[in-house]
Amino acid sequence: MFHIVRWPAIALCMVLVVAAQAVRGEESFPVRIRVDAAESLGPLPNIWRFFGADEPNYATMPHGRKLLADLGELAPKQVYFRAHNLLCSGDGTPALKWGSTGVYSENEAGEPQYDWTILDQIFDAYLANGVRPYVQIGFMPRDLSTKPDPYQHQWNPKLRYEEIFTGWAYPPTDYEKWAELVHQWALHCIDSYGRDEVATWYWQTWNEANAGYWQGSDEEFLKLHDYAVDAVRRALPEARVGGPDTAGAGGEFTHRFIDHCASGVNYATGERGTPMDFVSFHAKGSPRFVEGRVQMGIAQQLQEIERGFRIIASHPESRDLPIVIGESDPEGCAACQGPQLGYRNGTMYSSYTAASFPRKLDLARKYQVNLEGALTWAFEFEDQPLFAGFRALSTGGINKPVLNVFRMMSRMQGERLAADSDHAVSLDDMVRRGVRGEADVAALASREPGRLCVLAWHYHDDDVPGPTAEVNLALTNLPADATEAAVTQFRVDARHGNAYTAWQEMGSPAEPTEQQYAELQQASALSPFGPLRTMRVEGGQLELPLSLPRQAVSLVVVEWGAE
Repeated sequence: MFHIVRWPAIALCMVLVVAAQAVRGEESFPVRIRVDAAESLGPLPNIWRFFGADEPNYATMPHGRKLLADLGELAPKQVYFRAHNLLCSGDGTPALKWGSTGVYSENEAGEPQYDWTILDQIFDAYLANGVRPYVQIGFMPRDLSTKPDPYQHQWNPKLRYEEIFTGWAYPPTDYEKWAELVHQWALHCIDSYGRDEVATWYWQTWNEANAGYWQGSDEEFLKLHDYAVDAVRRALPEARVGGPDTAGAGGEFTHRFIDHCASGVNYATGERGTPMDFVSFHAKGSPRFVEGRVQMGIAQQLQEIERGFRIIASHPESRDLPIVIGESDPEGCAACQGPQLGYRNGTMYSSYTAASFPRKLDLARKYQVNLEGALTWAFEFEDQPLFAGFRALSTGGINKPVLNVFRMMSRMQGERLAADSDHAVSLDDMVRRGVRGEADVAALASREPGRLCVLAWHYHDDDVPGPTAEVNLALTNLPADATEAAVTQFRVDARHGNAYTAWQEMGSPAEPTEQQYAELQQASALSPFGPLRTMRVEGGQLELPLSLPRQAVSLVVVEWGAE
């Protein structure tokens, strides 16, 4: 229970400004953010609620289950998880950039044998925690691969990325057997979880078939896709199917895929067209290590998203379809390590996430496309050192600051409101150049009955100290009957919602004591920043001061009761 303090708005502002001046350091600059509670930009899509990972078996392990529960709590039964390697041969023992289920094998007579045990454990773990599958149909079982040896790669962060493309990445020896595997999988899911549940899932074929993940031709991929989609739809005609989840926007590959699905000859049925309920592609940034610091590449990620939206919007058959950016991240390799990836443990990752997601929505609005999701390719890595430098949401069961930004976004529902900042980097400038000059101090706002939320951030591409932004947050056109409002702020910065800083201050213990682990868990939580306060609303307006250090993200929740 939080103590409620009733102060006049002006008195509260004076107290908070004085407190801010005591902690902000010598430098600061003023920012004004204005949110108009009456200016709706339409429904706010919850695009953040998609996640994924190379390693599917981590979902069934202790820390994986804990993180799934945390993700499911964000929006029960609305969160989706996409994983590689769901059909790979093996006993379920995970490794970096690897996973297996042993679902398919053939006997001496070449007859298919199915074992759903490990695959069921993975999907059971999702669903038990309020998470639903975004089903990636892949990769190739050993007994179906046209080049089965070598099959499982032995990758580690010191090897070349290309060394992972072994027997699992090749076309099937028999497309009919491939189709029957997918068909039996879909039937098994229906039998296990029910038609209504499975109808809510996404089904897509393979991963980045325009890159090394597919060691066949483009034409062979279209054939693989047609057989897979037909197999799913024969089991469940209402199943949601799409793709192609390309590396990047996909260029001509994506154009050809859309044309094929719209009017090409279907390899499986011989008819015209392949069902397509959503379109998916990937977009990654490109951080660098420059003069002893990380410099993020937010422009590169937004440019790729813009290219993808242009391609989809250029086809009448796809321009109105839901779009899922099936991997949408600051860079491309979650299991890689290196100095340019030093942003991952702390507030650089969380502030980048806060600044980038609203710009994805802005690009969708610009191109008038239907952005349904932007999938964060980050989960956790079991049995690895704490804060080892992997792109993850959690480490050793301890959540990283970035997860708290998703917690913030999960609290934003209803309509998106216009939010203007005099220190926001414009969309066009950010797409062209990123945030290399002045910092981006901006906001995303939402409104539902009796409640208004503002997500505000202070972001720069360069991971260096900078002056604090002293923000005046002005809310206008609040309802006439809202004479007072309860105001709560949540914060992620160097000292709030941040287990990484707490771990460093402990001396970076490789094996924290029980008490230290409990302290890290507490430090990782998203907690109110200061007490809950009740403030007077005058003339439909409310002004709030926010002191935002570099890389800080705040969520302000204003509640005035049901309208």
